[in-house]
Amino acid sequence: MIDKLIAPVTGLLDKFIPDADEKAKLAHEIATMSSKHAQSLALAQIQVNAAEAASGSAFKGGWRPSVGYICAIAFGWHFVGQPVTLFFVALTGTEIPPLPEFDMGTLLTVLGGMLGIGGLRTYEKQKGLTK
Repeated sequence: MIDKLIAPVTGLLDKFIPDADEKAKLAHEIATMSSKHAQSLALAQIQVNAAEAASGSAFKGGWRPSVGYICAIAFGWHFVGQPVTLFFVALTGTEIPPLPEFDMGTLLTVLGGMLGIGGLRTYEKQKGLTK
């Protein structure tokens, strides 16, 4: 939303600021405002994440490992358990009810957020915020 406002605002600079250097400086500050805001939000979230992970409470710091284990179990079932089960069922000719299917799109979204596909997890590791 902020990006849509940048072009009109920088266009107004021509009318109100005669100095070209000052105008370029302000235009640059306006153009980078959105990314600075997003970065500050990400850094604030990292601080919250570090505080949650450091907490001794299972209700604060324990939810990530539990979601991670659930994702690992679902991936294991989807890519190993189910194909092996179906193979052995086909070998024996046994009739079984349909096996459970997981919505892998949603699972990948959750796992990607946990692993920090956006690079935030790497940032945390480099800054020594996590183990």
